[in-house]
Amino acid sequence: MPGPPAGVEFVSPPSGDLELDADHEDDAPLRFRALDNVLGDVPVPGEAGRELDAGLLLAVDDEPTSFDEARGEEEWRKAMLDELSSIEQNDTWSLVDLPPGHHAIGLKWVFKLKRDEQGAVVKHKARLVAKGYVQKSGIDCDEVFAPVARMESVRMLLAVAAQENWLVHHMDVKSAFLNGDLAEEVYVQQPPGHEQKVLRLKKALYGLRQAPRAWNQKLDASLHELGFVHCTSEHGMYTRGKGPSRVIVGVYVDDLIITGAKEGDVEAFKKEMQRLFRMSDLGLLSYYLGIKVRQSKAAITLGQAAYARRLLEKANMGGCNPCHTPMEARLKLSKDGTTALVDATEYRSLVGSLRYLVHTRPDISFAVGFVSRFMEKPRHEHMAAVKHLLRYIAGTIEFGIVYPKLSGGDNNLIGYSDSDLGGDTDDRKSTTGIIFFLGDKAVAWQSQKQRVVAFSSCEAEYIAGAAAACQAVWLTRLLKDVMGDDP
Repeated sequence: MPGPPAGVEFVSPPSGDLELDADHEDDAPLRFRALDNVLGDVPVPGEAGRELDAGLLLAVDDEPTSFDEARGEEEWRKAMLDELSSIEQNDTWSLVDLPPGHHAIGLKWVFKLKRDEQGAVVKHKARLVAKGYVQKSGIDCDEVFAPVARMESVRMLLAVAAQENWLVHHMDVKSAFLNGDLAEEVYVQQPPGHEQKVLRLKKALYGLRQAPRAWNQKLDASLHELGFVHCTSEHGMYTRGKGPSRVIVGVYVDDLIITGAKEGDVEAFKKEMQRLFRMSDLGLLSYYLGIKVRQSKAAITLGQAAYARRLLEKANMGGCNPCHTPMEARLKLSKDGTTALVDATEYRSLVGSLRYLVHTRPDISFAVGFVSRFMEKPRHEHMAAVKHLLRYIAGTIEFGIVYPKLSGGDNNLIGYSDSDLGGDTDDRKSTTGIIFFLGDKAVAWQSQKQRVVAFSSCEAEYIAGAAAACQAVWLTRLLKDVMGDDP
């Protein structure tokens, strides 16, 4: 197994401070200094006596692909030191000899720019990541699944908050995965020159296959200790209290969205979490998983206008002429088309990006599902349908979901289902369409090809109705969990 890349010198200090030693003399190597009695000053391997090429330094908005690229920028160096500080504070590992029969996992740095809804850089993030792809099930990992709140649940929570005139808050856990306790024996490599020792992980590290589950179990246990219970229909949603004292928390990995009837109860919960973990209080929810959230006195609005603009630029259609419908009427396309093949990677990338836009755009749900059927061997007519959809998005870029704040509004759950008959020209399967409203506010929708061939329009409608009934049961239970009583 190859050794860890340059820069993993950060991993060793069991105690003491870490600081960056960047000598600005032209003939001095750039290195990181670990202030402890074990390693002392460890220069970056292979770099002694070499000058940094100014032409290789990163532009402000670029993401480096390696430690060598990142170390020349002050922002990235600070991000790496922040990561190492978090690792040290969480007592993540201990220095040991590698036991017989075990293998040590390599480490590498991963860099990411965190942007706001307009695409502006707000934070430089660096992660020391384990090469978890070499882990073997049953040896250094076991269960790896971790639940998160689905987007339907998030929309339901926001719709209820709007209806009850509640404010929705947002918190983020810093270096969340480093808080997860490991049950398995996992070892990671030391930097060059200390191969006789390895690091045994006490806590999870980014990149480990079980890291998401370990963090979720830690968070789940902490919320239960604070008096929360998870919803029976959505394990990424937690509630505490009843009536006017009710607090609701939605969890997506390390992002927490929090709402409740009393602002004092919400603020009390924030302080409780800050005592347990290193948290960032982001205030009122304004940006969540690429979705812009606007909270006003009149409504809560969800939109992805900035994401849609980036998608149009990605497709080189920033200045295209808009159209009025997402698809041509009665359009029929087959997988076995007559035109030439197009770049499958580009097609799949565009369709995948469009699928994420469906989270706030039910009007394009059917069209996106339709063009998704041709990703194996896309042809020119398939790409033309995608570009037609993009032109529609260009003309409706500000469209989104609005949840009006209507105190004492209708909280009845109303659903609709429909189906065509044999609409797919290749396998003659029908397409199901479903949408649910909380009062008059859309909270869940889907357009999906049916799994079996229907022999009549009645059968196709029954299949669609059965799928809608399953969705209705789940949404009803979720609403009951969120509201704390029968909806």
